[in-house]
Amino acid sequence: MIGMKASDLFVKALENEGVEYIFGIPGEENLDLLESLRTSSIKLILTRHEQAAGFMAASYGRFTGKAGVCLSTLGPGATNLVTAAAYAQLGGMPLVMITGQKPIKSSKQGRFQIVDIVNMMKPLTYSTKQIVNGNTIPSIIRESFKLSETERPGATHIELPEDIAREDTIVQIFEKHDIRRPSADSKAINSAVKMIETAKHPLILIGAGANRSRTHDALLEFVNKTGILFFNTQMAKGAIDERHPQFLGTAALSDNDYLHCAIRKADLIINVGHDIVEKPPFFMRHGDAKVIHVNYFKAHIDDVYFPQIEVIGDIANTITKFTEAISLSNTWDFDYFKQVKKEVDVHTQQDSDSNEFPIKPQRLVADVRKAMTEDGIIALDNGVYKIWFARNYYAYNANTVLLDNALASMGAGLPSAIAAKIVYPEQKVLAICGDGGFMMNSQELETAKRLNLDLTVLIINDSSYGMIKWKQKSMNLEEWGLDFDNPDFVKYAESYGAKGYRITKTDDLLPQLQYCLNTPGLHIIDMPIDYSENSKVLIDELQRLVCIFDPTFEVSEDVSLIL
Repeated sequence: MIGMKASDLFVKALENEGVEYIFGIPGEENLDLLESLRTSSIKLILTRHEQAAGFMAASYGRFTGKAGVCLSTLGPGATNLVTAAAYAQLGGMPLVMITGQKPIKSSKQGRFQIVDIVNMMKPLTYSTKQIVNGNTIPSIIRESFKLSETERPGATHIELPEDIAREDTIVQIFEKHDIRRPSADSKAINSAVKMIETAKHPLILIGAGANRSRTHDALLEFVNKTGILFFNTQMAKGAIDERHPQFLGTAALSDNDYLHCAIRKADLIINVGHDIVEKPPFFMRHGDAKVIHVNYFKAHIDDVYFPQIEVIGDIANTITKFTEAISLSNTWDFDYFKQVKKEVDVHTQQDSDSNEFPIKPQRLVADVRKAMTEDGIIALDNGVYKIWFARNYYAYNANTVLLDNALASMGAGLPSAIAAKIVYPEQKVLAICGDGGFMMNSQELETAKRLNLDLTVLIINDSSYGMIKWKQKSMNLEEWGLDFDNPDFVKYAESYGAKGYRITKTDDLLPQLQYCLNTPGLHIIDMPIDYSENSKVLIDELQRLVCIFDPTFEVSEDVSLIL
């Protein structure tokens, strides 16, 4: 039994959970907690906006599997965490949010700054609680971390009022223990294996839930043994090295791309780790391919996803059981899929050597891939360039392409890159942001500079909200309401004490990237881009695509075919 001030107990409980960092902005309601943190082993990463702190903490959770922690004061500080809470909850990232509050036993300020944060967080978290007695701190913290870190990971929230933080407590810290994930039912495994063995054209889909280090070996062994081709969702990039000969591609679009020809040909899709929170990688239609759902949790049925078999349990264990039980089938036919792979490889590499200026997206992606090391991390903000990177950039390791395809929030790219560099200081880290998303949290350049991080930020500059302009054009609407002016990004970088560079010739990008990634310090690159390729490739070219399963079928010459 330990007797101490409640804020000291709170910090001891956080240390017991293995917390390394707290990202955030303290307010006066957090001052007792701040004083307790001052002498603890936990490092406070002071940020310039609470939203950015939440993005950093959630990204830390995604990288480590341990809940990232962020801190804010009451009222406006806490409401600024709402987007980050949704980012973590939808994206399956473990996050614990701590907010302050006015005294709850007596108040001399009425309702000043008071918002019901606990109820506000209910739709966005697994758990949201106000601490009303200091002695309950250990159990509430243990439960919050447990809920946040257990598959499927997500967000939790704890509110610590300032008068409770000052209380005296006598209580014991709860021992942290590992939780073993249950194995899938053997009957479900046997049914799934039989379905795979009797299929003619099976495919594997890898989703974000399988993008864990512990599932990599099991997936790779299954793929290698069976020879079944695989594709992945955007958030699963790198779950298996995408240079693998059986890698078909990334479903950057929901439908009508080259790899979707293979999906339509498949009679069985082994769906590993995907849930419908992430933008659909394919649409199920009644009477089409059967789907085996392999995940930690049961499927959520909707109009585009209704699997016929669900194998619920630890994913790595399930895939290992599949590998052990499966017999190689002489009914499998992958010839069509291999033809699709050739088409995918050709079309994702087209124009990757174009030296036109402003740069084409294909060349941009190719140069970034050349500049990055095998374990280098790119952290993408949200914009149309995210589709190009998901589609054309090959990831070699898990979590080396950090993007959000669940909430798809702008403003997360730079904070996520900062978190990546904190967790992996020896690896090359590149933030890739549109000019719109960059300006939403650009103030965190000061945070990166203060922390002396070696970080490069690539700003893709089209002076507009490019994703929405692309959608606007695809709907045959007039271009209107989406253009803006930017600051001089070179001078903007220099005002933070960073180095700024403006690219004026496409061939200069690759050497500039290589220089920045290999030179200590904070570097910002302003890269103009030509987004006319969005319509040319992602709309016009794909609208001409026809998946031909019968080679005798005749079609006009201006149509792209997958035979």
